[in-house]
Amino acid sequence: MPTDTPADGAQRATAARKGGASPSDLELLVHGVGGTTPEEMLRDPRTCRVTGDETAAVYRRTDEVDAEQRPPEDREGPDREGPIREAYVWCNLTSGNSSRALWLLLLPFMVANLAHWMRPPADRRERTVRTYGLFVRLVALTLTVLLIAGACEVALDLIAWQCAGSADCAGGKSWLGFLSPENHGWWSQPGRRLALAAVLPGALTGLLWYLSNRTWSAYESSPPLERPVDESAPEAGNRPALCLPGFWYGRRIVARLRAAHTAAGFLTIAAGLTLPTTTYDRKPGGGGLQDAAGWALLTLLAAVAVAVVAVVCYRGRSETKVDGELDRITITALPGAALAVLALSVLYAGWSRPDWASTGKLPGNQAFCAIAIGEGALIVTMAVCALVLHRSAPGRTPLYGLAGPAVAVLACGLGAVLAGGIAQRFADWLDGGATPGEGPGIAPPVLLTWLATSIPALLLALVVLLLIFTVRVWRVRNRLLPTIMDGYPGERPDPVRTRRIARTIARAGLTDSAPWIVGPVALLTLLFGAAAVTGAWVTDQVPGRAADDAPGAVDAAAQTAQALGSWLMGLAFLMLVTWARRAYRSPSARRTIGILWDVGTFWPRAAHPFAPPCYAERAVPDLTWRMETWTRRFGGRLVISGHSQGSVLAAAAVWQLDHRTRGQVALLTYGSPLERLYGRWFPAYFGPTQLLSLHGEVRCWRNLWRYTDPIGGPIRLPDGSGPEVDRDALKDPLVYGRTPEHPLPAPILGHGDYQADPVFDRERAGLLARLPEQTPPPPQEGAAGQMSSGRSSG
Repeated sequence: MPTDTPADGAQRATAARKGGASPSDLELLVHGVGGTTPEEMLRDPRTCRVTGDETAAVYRRTDEVDAEQRPPEDREGPDREGPIREAYVWCNLTSGNSSRALWLLLLPFMVANLAHWMRPPADRRERTVRTYGLFVRLVALTLTVLLIAGACEVALDLIAWQCAGSADCAGGKSWLGFLSPENHGWWSQPGRRLALAAVLPGALTGLLWYLSNRTWSAYESSPPLERPVDESAPEAGNRPALCLPGFWYGRRIVARLRAAHTAAGFLTIAAGLTLPTTTYDRKPGGGGLQDAAGWALLTLLAAVAVAVVAVVCYRGRSETKVDGELDRITITALPGAALAVLALSVLYAGWSRPDWASTGKLPGNQAFCAIAIGEGALIVTMAVCALVLHRSAPGRTPLYGLAGPAVAVLACGLGAVLAGGIAQRFADWLDGGATPGEGPGIAPPVLLTWLATSIPALLLALVVLLLIFTVRVWRVRNRLLPTIMDGYPGERPDPVRTRRIARTIARAGLTDSAPWIVGPVALLTLLFGAAAVTGAWVTDQVPGRAADDAPGAVDAAAQTAQALGSWLMGLAFLMLVTWARRAYRSPSARRTIGILWDVGTFWPRAAHPFAPPCYAERAVPDLTWRMETWTRRFGGRLVISGHSQGSVLAAAAVWQLDHRTRGQVALLTYGSPLERLYGRWFPAYFGPTQLLSLHGEVRCWRNLWRYTDPIGGPIRLPDGSGPEVDRDALKDPLVYGRTPEHPLPAPILGHGDYQADPVFDRERAGLLARLPEQTPPPPQEGAAGQMSSGRSSG
């Protein structure tokens, strides 16, 4: 690997081409979901890292490390006639560390964050856009409260209040013996038991803060480097959001939201301690001083809660400029004040109350109903904003612009499954297997049982939808059968081969029907949630008891759904934990989970600070600075070549380039979800207007796709002006039967191995031919070294 300075390299490259040779060309490869190795991307077992670190880096073939400094005829290997090839490997940003598999438990937070980016495009309705973002942030805040409330339910209600307060339950568990009132110990009083149990949800809140702060330091806190001023760049005007300099820099907003959500978690625990204690103090026999202290504490708790909501509502993301400031008072004082309130609540609950005994359920557990009602109201308001935006600028957005609210409903449903599943399973374990809510045993809040009861009906509806789509695939396959041989004239038909190709194409088309699954499931989730809240509020009984006076069939159905739903809710939680544990031990399973994060964590954390971090905040600047520094140093032409999710990163990086560099760069995408998925589900950022703008700003762009690809598809620009982006669909498989060139059956490639098609090399060469010839710039000793090292260490 060369040890000279970038200025020396540029000077030698210039000298090597004084004889008339043009500068070298470069292809920068970006892989897709699931990740790969540089050896596979470069098709050579000998690779070398040229810039970057263990997390994300650029690699080359060992023989091409200094290719720009040698004449083209000195290059070796199968690609000597083509451009120099580099591979940007970013898979470790999402699936490299085994501990990241535990991010699976943060799935509701990630889904809520996606809802922020799924709004319809705005047409001079900035106030409505800000209102939409505000309500998404509030929904995200309720999810944090819901998760911590679920932990409080297990620790404070089920363990400290119900089980430890019951001689039958605590007697069979030695680890709870010191809390039992039968022992008359110091910890036997209910308030002190609650204060001790608050350690568990407090530790969970602290863990969420730690994970968010650690990833914030790694992903959001590295300030972007200042690029040279480009005097020839056009005015920004109304450019797409992904062009804005602060889009991939969320340092300030994530710090503010982290402080607010951490404070909300502490306040939730404080409320779980204070509400039952003040309920006792207000009864006859309660102490006057204790009652006054309780009211004062509730007032203080409400004041800090108002401050938390105000911080969440105050401001959203700042994208038009790189906002490097921090609201240090807010991010320090707000969690500190909430922690102080929690400490006072612990002292207040631990105040001696010899006559206090815990019976029934913990007072104040109706909070789950309040959380569910609040989430429903916020989502309905989000839906109104989304409809207003969609009507102002209608387009090919799914669900009539309601994709964001629908995904927010799913996030709340996932949060309820996590919180309720933990509570249901702990109640079953503590009660010895008795059905929660049936009899005087240990039981979680009634609402959680109602929510669990609705799960079988929701799964039944999902099964019906899957059956409908299965029938649709069968019909589409039969309709395609007569047309398959049109692509292979002169071949002998093989019914098995033809059916396999037609079935693959029909299955790939299901991607376009995803809204017809997301929409109905979200609507049913919202309706079942409303029914559960109503049933729990009106009857204050679990469904099995509430249906005792109903006809026999209704009663039996309620009992069956309640028992089955309780197990399903707990099973869903256990599956998440088991999958995360398996991924910790298995690299293959960790790669599968990495695919989920590759899709879900592309977007910055604009709504929920505890969501898994955004890898694009590292990957996009990496790609941008690699393209800018290479073209400035060597003056050559560059093709950035992105597959699948890598094409989204490539497009985002091209949007961030300065005007001069963009004139030397061509974009090659293949298996790309830019229009098929991102353009429809995130229309405000990848909609037709934005993709048309990208087409106009980049020098040349070509997109490759197949009918058999379930993820990638054509771009379909709205006006068709200028050179066409999409090539005709690639043939898949390449040949139908056996030929002298293909003696064995050719595979159906689907979403993978686009570079195996001969069309790939021809299209890449065509893009390079459309780029103008460049000449190396004169070496600049200081500037060249500074720019080359801008992002090399990540």
